[in-house]
Amino acid sequence: MEKYKVLVAGSTGYLGRFITQELINRGADTTIIVRNKNRINLKAPNLKIIEAQVTQPDTLMGVCDNIDIVISSVGITRQKDGLTYMDVDYQANVNLLNEAKKSKVKKIIYISVLNGDNLRQLKIGEAKEKFVDELKTSGLDYCVIRPNGFFSDMADFLNMAKNGRVYLFGNGELKLNPIHGQDLAQVVVDAINQNVKEINIGGPDLLSQNEIGELALKAYSKPVKIIHLPNWIRILAIRLIRIFTGPKTYGPIEFFLTTMNMDMTAPKYGKHHIADFFNERVKSKHSS
Repeated sequence: MEKYKVLVAGSTGYLGRFITQELINRGADTTIIVRNKNRINLKAPNLKIIEAQVTQPDTLMGVCDNIDIVISSVGITRQKDGLTYMDVDYQANVNLLNEAKKSKVKKIIYISVLNGDNLRQLKIGEAKEKFVDELKTSGLDYCVIRPNGFFSDMADFLNMAKNGRVYLFGNGELKLNPIHGQDLAQVVVDAINQNVKEINIGGPDLLSQNEIGELALKAYSKPVKIIHLPNWIRILAIRLIRIFTGPKTYGPIEFFLTTMNMDMTAPKYGKHHIADFFNERVKSKHSS
């Protein structure tokens, strides 16, 4: 790839680690932002590590100096430290954007979520898409990557399968094609040299929820037992968790329950298969 200087924010997350490694492998001049250097066990001649906190703009001053491309996978899936989606998925990315503007960065690549426009009623969707709106009007070149669910998100199916049954809402025929972080990282890094504003992307296996449930049960060598619950239970569950829990709890559950009632089909990409991921995850649990 052309010799760009790339800054990665969110480098310690599931996807960020794969993006960082992909950049290193391709010989890119790579800089990552981390909270604590001492916790990073990664070394390469083309890697620079900066200590900063994206939620604290004063620590970011100058991080984009001499940087060509900013890649951000900053976001929270399991909230901590009392921070909200708006604090992290929106404001932390705005903090980065402001620094990128000051340093005249060539391009920002941001990882949002598939069907984001249809998820603005959710806390996570509202925050992510509000930042996308800021990005589009920033005056900088940009690309928004919209992946389907990550393989790591499919652990919910495994958690159910471990107990011998998978519970789904409706008939379970809605489809999705989750993507492995390594495959998605290739798409993200490829976007550096592509003149495209948005990329919808998923993994190579387009499967119904029923089929994913079956694969999860087979990974545990369990008989196929899938319980289909009426959709009104899903709707009621979303309402109840909003009333009786805080955003820290209901955010991830609300997102999962909402997308389970949506067609999440995206263009296919990659070489990693969900069945292999399930089998490896179960094998590693048994061996540990």
